[in-house]
Amino acid sequence: MLGLLTEKMQGLIGKLAGKRKLTEENISEAVSEVRLALLEADVNYSVAKTLVKRVKDKAIGDAVIKSVTPGQQFAKVVHDELVALMGGGEAQLDLTAKPTVVMLCGLQGSGKTTQCIKLARFLKKKGKVHHPLVAACDLQRPAAVEQLKTLGVQAHIPVFTLTHESDPIKVAKAALAHAKSNNHDLLIVDTAGRLHIDDALMAQLEKLKELLNPQEVLFVANATTGQDAVNVATEFNKRVPISGTILTMLDGNTRGGAAISIREVTGKPLLFEGIGEKLDDLQVFNPASMADRILGMGDTINLVKMAQEHMDEDEAKKMEQKIRSATFTYEDYLNQMQMVKKMGSLKSLLGMLPGMSALKDLDINDKEFFKVEAIIQSMTPAERTEKCELIPGRRKRIARGSGTDTQAVDKLIKSFKQAKQFFKNMPNMKNMEKMMGGTPWR
Repeated sequence: MLGLLTEKMQGLIGKLAGKRKLTEENISEAVSEVRLALLEADVNYSVAKTLVKRVKDKAIGDAVIKSVTPGQQFAKVVHDELVALMGGGEAQLDLTAKPTVVMLCGLQGSGKTTQCIKLARFLKKKGKVHHPLVAACDLQRPAAVEQLKTLGVQAHIPVFTLTHESDPIKVAKAALAHAKSNNHDLLIVDTAGRLHIDDALMAQLEKLKELLNPQEVLFVANATTGQDAVNVATEFNKRVPISGTILTMLDGNTRGGAAISIREVTGKPLLFEGIGEKLDDLQVFNPASMADRILGMGDTINLVKMAQEHMDEDEAKKMEQKIRSATFTYEDYLNQMQMVKKMGSLKSLLGMLPGMSALKDLDINDKEFFKVEAIIQSMTPAERTEKCELIPGRRKRIARGSGTDTQAVDKLIKSFKQAKQFFKNMPNMKNMEKMMGGTPWR
């Protein structure tokens, strides 16, 4: 995602890195390039103008700083202003009412129906709600109700429907009554979309809002449509005031304009971002994370969140101690690999690390992961825990059991022994911590 904008921002910061100091002249030149990059990324014109002015004012005001290079200094100014423009911090849903009613709206093709299930699953998984219900009130699009029911089964989220009913108002009314009588603490309502905004669509949404009195009205926008998504959000907000936005397809070929512009234009927060097709591919929108990604600084914020979600703290501490003492085994290696697999593809995870955005163009094959996993799983418990030597006969058996060859087994054993030797020879692991942890620039 954000490829061209990130590339241009990194190029600009690289050019400034060669300067001895920031001056009004090179700042003016840099902000002109920032402005052009933002407009090419389909950022709203007035938003780009506002951002560039703030960056220029701040950069000139900070020109006396001597502790960092001009490139780093300018990058920090741009980063801070992007974060401020996109809302500063993570916005929260109002989930105090029982049941909380959340109405999703948007044009056809924005991914609204899928986001209903994703949002219900996300909030249940995070413990924000315990018993969600999704109401199928999109009776306009053929098969929308069946799609919602199918996704609901996959995600283990109940879906309320009324067979042979063509009036979404009646369905919504019955769904709200059902949610109250069955102790659902969240009701998410899928509404009809159109290919474009029209009076019939807006009139229906207004009636649904009046009936349901929702705590949240979320506009679902497709990030690949760029500035059009912002324009449509503005129009929706005029007729049916929204409380926030869910931006979908941020993993696709998007220029980033909608993510940067939508909060400033509508005055309403960007709450969630869809990052893939799977039902778990939804995350809270974090302005600092987005600014990091735009500037090619990885996405350590969401990487840490993913790690915390999939890692047991006690197990992590035990593993840390084994690494420090170089006593980790093939069994430990296998457990760590399986944890990483749950977090996503190796390519996507590496791309979230600072300075590794170039990996998006490399052919990183997750099959190598599976091959190593198969080799270790073909070992006996004694072999995995290094209680016996992996002699040639054992290596041949492991190769046959894993569907690989002895060269692949030899390669794994060699790299594993080298890793253990490396940690065993480390004179002070605190030096390693400094290398790996560093000191965050922000």
